[in-house]
Amino acid sequence: AAPAVRVRPAARSLFDEPLGIAVSGLSPRQRVTLRATLRDEAGELFQAAARYQAGDDGELDLARCPALPGGSFSGLEPMGLLWALQPQKPLRRLVKRDVRSPFLLQLEVLEGHGEPPGRLLAQAQHERAFLRDGVRRIPVREGRIRATLFLPPGNGPFPGIIDLYGAGGGLPEYRACLLANYGFAVLALAFYSYEDLPKEMKELHLEYFEEAINYMLQHTQVKGPGIGLLGISKGGDLCVSMSSFLKGITATAVINGSIANVGAVLRYKDITIPPLGMSVNRIKVNKSGIADIVDVLNNPLEGPDRQSLIPLEKAECRFLFIVGQDDRNWKSEFFAVEGSKRLQAHGKEKPEIICYPGAGHYIEPPFFPMCSASMHLLVGKPVVWGGEPKAHCEAQIDAWQQIQAFFRKHLMGKPPGTASKL
Repeated sequence: AAPAVRVRPAARSLFDEPLGIAVSGLSPRQRVTLRATLRDEAGELFQAAARYQAGDDGELDLARCPALPGGSFSGLEPMGLLWALQPQKPLRRLVKRDVRSPFLLQLEVLEGHGEPPGRLLAQAQHERAFLRDGVRRIPVREGRIRATLFLPPGNGPFPGIIDLYGAGGGLPEYRACLLANYGFAVLALAFYSYEDLPKEMKELHLEYFEEAINYMLQHTQVKGPGIGLLGISKGGDLCVSMSSFLKGITATAVINGSIANVGAVLRYKDITIPPLGMSVNRIKVNKSGIADIVDVLNNPLEGPDRQSLIPLEKAECRFLFIVGQDDRNWKSEFFAVEGSKRLQAHGKEKPEIICYPGAGHYIEPPFFPMCSASMHLLVGKPVVWGGEPKAHCEAQIDAWQQIQAFFRKHLMGKPPGTASKL
């Protein structure tokens, strides 16, 4: 039989689902290179390749056969071809702009272990989709709100979550829609640099976010009495601010966030919180011209910078802090630990803190390849984000489960580990 690539599930899967990849019809002990290729919506190429040797029966199953040294990864890594994808053009991060279309994954089996490898023996295409069948995507333009609501299949009401990204601005939808696949009503909320919202992040008003909370609480498909918040990076400290000042929040999950207000003035009614001070002379630039900004921010526990601390002890919700211990954007473990101390000092419930050694700043849904460095809009130059690819991938898989379990427990009253009724 001619060599053939088998993928399970066959033609299409959700982006955050694991894939089974196998090759049949090879010669006994045949040496081959497996290559995965994916283009983002701008046409930029991401690739990974690994060296394998077929078994005595000419079969090669990535779940049982370790990759040999010399490729993008080695060892037993059934999903290595996805998490090890690297941009051909440096400083590109893989993001999904339009969740209505899948990414197309190309898998190739090439002869030998040469550089470059030999002729093409077999290939397969596989769609990595973002929307489960039946999930509804609803653009929201109500009052000032600029957002997209994702509703799961079936009859609600569903536990509601507002999802916020960081200083990149715009309206990323991919995490919100992947989360909606698991039974949550998720509002991906833009807060600047989108449509008629302010172009720059100079000043943020919590009244805008309050409007979004009220929109969710009044929605017939959203189960009350409160909602959840999920934020990464700048979106993380915004979630902490929302929890501290606004009503209607039951559970807040922060991925590599801060407990001080960062990057823009924050206003609510007659309260103003200045952004945390910083010193650009603490930026270290490596030989490739890429900046390490981990030491740039001032310590919010000292001097006038205390004014930037968010009063999270006022929050009435439960907190989960997801921390990449190799985050080079800022000291997210320090922020999580200080937040915990502060909550407990005020008699509040101790938050859950989950730390991942070897994980960097951008802890995304599973199987997004780690981005080691890319442009930072606020810094104006490329920065390192930290992380080690395999450990980062494992952190993303675990954090995704932890976040869902946290919201199920606090928004549905379900103990973790119990199956959702969907």
